[in-house]
Amino acid sequence: MARNRVQFQKGLSERQFRELYGTEEQCRAALFGWRWPNGFACPRCGGGRYSEIKTRRLMQCRTCRRQVSLSAGTIFHSSNLPLTVWFQALYHITQSKKGVSSLELARRLGVAYNTAWKIQHKLMQVMLEREAGQPLGGRGRRVEIDDAYLGGARSGGKRGRGAPAKTPFVAAVETADKGGAHRLKLTPVRGFRKAEIKHLARRTIAPGSTVVSDGLSCFSAIAEAGCDHHPMITGGGPQAVKLQAFKWVNTTLGNVKNGIRGTYHAIRPKHTPRYLAQFAYRFNRRYRLDEMIPRLAWVALRTPPMPYRLLKLAENSA
Repeated sequence: MARNRVQFQKGLSERQFRELYGTEEQCRAALFGWRWPNGFACPRCGGGRYSEIKTRRLMQCRTCRRQVSLSAGTIFHSSNLPLTVWFQALYHITQSKKGVSSLELARRLGVAYNTAWKIQHKLMQVMLEREAGQPLGGRGRRVEIDDAYLGGARSGGKRGRGAPAKTPFVAAVETADKGGAHRLKLTPVRGFRKAEIKHLARRTIAPGSTVVSDGLSCFSAIAEAGCDHHPMITGGGPQAVKLQAFKWVNTTLGNVKNGIRGTYHAIRPKHTPRYLAQFAYRFNRRYRLDEMIPRLAWVALRTPPMPYRLLKLAENSA
């Protein structure tokens, strides 16, 4: 049997990673090239000539004398960590199929747990913001959509829909022309109501898409968002999961839930959007694992620093 080309790709080995980003100077050179691919450009006057202040790791524009840090205005800003630590975190988060827990990341990076937590959530926020601006589908394209929950029922509490320990979210998969899964979106919702689904469809699915869903009544709002909606009555039980029309959305949901249970065991509802976004980000770029570090770093350089209130969440989540 032929091997799956995506699953058996080489990716970026640890040896190759160390050769590319093993020193602080290599990391700085890589960030410089990604931030200014056409050469240095002063943010104040646009000048291209600069002098480097080596003692402070700053670049000073020769025209207006503005001093610029390589990480200023990015998520790397105001961090005392070496860039090699940031790049190691990029490597572990992007090259692991099911993600890596903050505790495991702390061990691999040799930093405190709270530090690893902050690094991971900064990078996951970058993934979330990147995925938010890229809707699925388009005219003539097919999208499978389904409702799902994270978490389980608490002892003695309500079970099923509306259980307090469960976080509802919607999974949508755009299928490729040859029938495979192309792109994925995982979006938390406040509940499965028509107004919520209509708002979600307008944000995450391009108008003109052909959307296939089960018979849940709230999904009828997808048609109001400009999509061609095809509901299917699936019934319940194991047979409903095996329907060919929902093959890819059910497969990806199974992988996501297994990944969360195996890697994180449980996640808090307020952090769910970032954890789901990192699964979608890796899935949508799974064809070229060796390019994920420069891609994510390029986006991170264009993402402003995280608000202080977000970083304080680590103290409540440790």
